[in-house]
Amino acid sequence: MKKNKIKVVGLFSGCGGLDLGFKQAGYDIIWANDILKDACETYKLNIGNHIINEDITKINLETIPSADVIIGGPPCQGFSGIGKRDPNDDRSALVYSYLDVVNRIQPKIFLFENVTGIKSSKASDGSKVIDNLKKAFEDIGYHINIYTLNAADYGVPQKRKRVFIIGNKLGTDITAPTQTHFDNVPDKKQWVSSFEAISDLESPTENGNIKYKQEPICDYQSLMRKNSNETTLQIIPYSSPTDKEIIKHVKPGGNYMDIPDEVSTKRIMYFKSTGGRTTTYGRLDPEKPNYTLNTHFNRPNIGCNIHYNEDRMITIREGLRFQSFPDDFHLISKTKRNYYVQVGNAVPPLLSKAWAEHLLQYLTEKPDAKAIHIAKSLKRQPHNPKLVKEYVFANAENQSE
Repeated sequence: MKKNKIKVVGLFSGCGGLDLGFKQAGYDIIWANDILKDACETYKLNIGNHIINEDITKINLETIPSADVIIGGPPCQGFSGIGKRDPNDDRSALVYSYLDVVNRIQPKIFLFENVTGIKSSKASDGSKVIDNLKKAFEDIGYHINIYTLNAADYGVPQKRKRVFIIGNKLGTDITAPTQTHFDNVPDKKQWVSSFEAISDLESPTENGNIKYKQEPICDYQSLMRKNSNETTLQIIPYSSPTDKEIIKHVKPGGNYMDIPDEVSTKRIMYFKSTGGRTTTYGRLDPEKPNYTLNTHFNRPNIGCNIHYNEDRMITIREGLRFQSFPDDFHLISKTKRNYYVQVGNAVPPLLSKAWAEHLLQYLTEKPDAKAIHIAKSLKRQPHNPKLVKEYVFANAENQSE
């Protein structure tokens, strides 16, 4: 099977981070959907016109084309309803809509992405959400593996951990992609730092259109700039006068604990008294990757979003860099809020591409799924003449292709 013939359907695609990684790896994305109109317009601009702007629960499943692979992850707020399939629970329906599409299409492989909280979440009946999902996929014929991956381990300048449920009808275990970047491991590629991620970008402007202030200093910058001589969305972020004063006091790699009491708000004083919240009012450490980028990275009080040496929040383009979107990827949004929603909700394309390239060996290797299934049966019934004959025939077919 050739790379460009492996067909993919994307669910809950957003602006297309997961889909982009598969496209970069040579897959053919033939259909996608998302409920956010701005995200769909961004997707069309950068990936293709095959995305449908509609609530997945309202789409006729018969209209979704057959595919070899299904990718995506439903919003996590529906997991509380997984214990019992309640048709009146719209949030629960999002999870089961993914399951229903997989059941209808019967792809060779599916990739389900979500937040790490899914591992500890309990359903309404007290059972574990992750166990319920695993069983639900097994009940429709899929072999399941579950992994928690850190995006920084795959060249993304962000310590973003996500859970991946990988299902297949090949009857085999699918491993996780091989780690490519490491945290202080000698003779290995190191994690991409915040400085390496964004240091070649000019300071923000009113319209956000900039050229680069220097030649690339690392492989990551070269990769992000591969098709670009300039870029967009490097727009001056807004901060209130109070936030501007607070930001001045936070050191690189620091957080709310650096803010003097006389400048601190009541909320900051509460944080100081109760502890925790490492990334709150955080400033980037130039020598380390960013923490998880969220949908509020225009605010200092949610996440580590202060530039490492300029007294400001990071820009939309810098957010895209931390997510590993290339500089020729542009966003469409009618509201300021939806710029941040699109970026913060995305799967980093480099992590997606690692999965896509890794899965090629399972989608193209021989023996095929039939031979694997027969081989497993032979282990249980080694002297069954019918199975021996089927196995020999299946492998003979493979050799002749």
